[in-house]
Amino acid sequence: MLLQLAVALSCLVLGSQAQAQGQGRASMRRSNDHSGQCQYTFTVASPGEVSCPGSSTMPGPEAEGILARLTLLESAVSRLVSGGGAGAEDGLQEAHTQAMGERRQLQQEKETLNQQMQELQKRVDELSLEAKTLRQRPCPQEPTSGGPLHDTKKKPEADPAREFGNGAYQEMKAEVTEVPASRLLPEGAHNYTGCGELVSVGEPVLHRKADGITGKYGVWLQDPEAPGPVYTNETVWRIDTVGKDVRQLFAYESLEQLVRGFPMKVLVLPESVESTGAALYRGSLYYQRRRSRTLLRYDLAAERLVTRLDLPDAGFHGQHPYSWGGYTDIDLAVDEQGLWAIYSTSRAKGAIVLSRLDPDSLEVRRSWETNVRKNTVANAFMVCGRLYTVASYTAPDTTVNHVFDTATGEGRAIAVPFKNKYRYNSMVDYNHGRRKLYAWDNFHMITYDVRLGRPSNSSS
Repeated sequence: MLLQLAVALSCLVLGSQAQAQGQGRASMRRSNDHSGQCQYTFTVASPGEVSCPGSSTMPGPEAEGILARLTLLESAVSRLVSGGGAGAEDGLQEAHTQAMGERRQLQQEKETLNQQMQELQKRVDELSLEAKTLRQRPCPQEPTSGGPLHDTKKKPEADPAREFGNGAYQEMKAEVTEVPASRLLPEGAHNYTGCGELVSVGEPVLHRKADGITGKYGVWLQDPEAPGPVYTNETVWRIDTVGKDVRQLFAYESLEQLVRGFPMKVLVLPESVESTGAALYRGSLYYQRRRSRTLLRYDLAAERLVTRLDLPDAGFHGQHPYSWGGYTDIDLAVDEQGLWAIYSTSRAKGAIVLSRLDPDSLEVRRSWETNVRKNTVANAFMVCGRLYTVASYTAPDTTVNHVFDTATGEGRAIAVPFKNKYRYNSMVDYNHGRRKLYAWDNFHMITYDVRLGRPSNSSS
């Protein structure tokens, strides 16, 4: 619209100029009418008359100013009609071409996505039909037995579903159950009651999830050799270890009461607990005093400290922790052979030092220095006088990656599968009375069944 107006004005100006050149010099007058409005009057000299008496013309400077403005307007219109218009048209054409190309590309992507969605829907229908078929088939039931920690829904250790998590599970199981169990395991890998080497760690079994933020890390245990009668091996003990002054020790009458969240008693410890390295053994809680290398023995029945002793040269409060941190410099453990301390010293330069402790006096009976750096492993536990380390605390599928045998003084790499189901495992302890690992995995209190092989001649 503006372009058309500019062209019209240009034509008017050009026509006026041509007429003025043909008839003489033109002039313009402006004056107010009787109502006070300004009026402009254009005057052209008559070709037959030289002059018109009494007439007045516009002063020269005003006419020149208006003529200059009209000249500029004419120039602008010329640029729009010639150069500017062509450039704008070219730009519009290029934008239109680009938009059409993008539209075609989007249309192609839409068609591709529709095809993928149809293929996925077809696959879902096939899987649903397969699942329906599998549900209609009978699933062989195997006899189960166990103590309070037994999970009746847990798959057997030889269950092929551990390795093949797909829809062919039941057919595979039917084939395997026809093979004698003795042929499924290599020689020396049976679940003996003696102290053999670790063969496998079962699936994690959840018992309870901590309620508050203080339960992200913690310790939960049962005494493998509880003397009774006040507390038995059924009593469950729990410490939430997040906080600057950790002192509360919760006691539950049984595992069922832990699951329900009803403690039978809450003890307040006289000294603060450092991290997740506590252990239970023969009616006493053993733990590290906060910000020190001091070990404490707390009698649960008497509800008092009975022994305190510094662990010689042990690093503490972040000097030699596990890879996940948490001030896990000193980790106490219990197995069939007694009470142990897993730690490091400046002399060992961060390598794991393993010491067997006197459970009454806390004095070191004997120590071993390994070649495993403590900050490269996520956790450690003792089974039958052997130290085992866990490779990662966050990887869902990791391994027990190293074993050190105190009977021979030798260590070696192993690869026993281990699962961190909840991706932040801050505590792993062995209970030889139940032959289970107890763990605290990102608010979750869980256990693992373990299977040991045939005892070797080096076992003591």
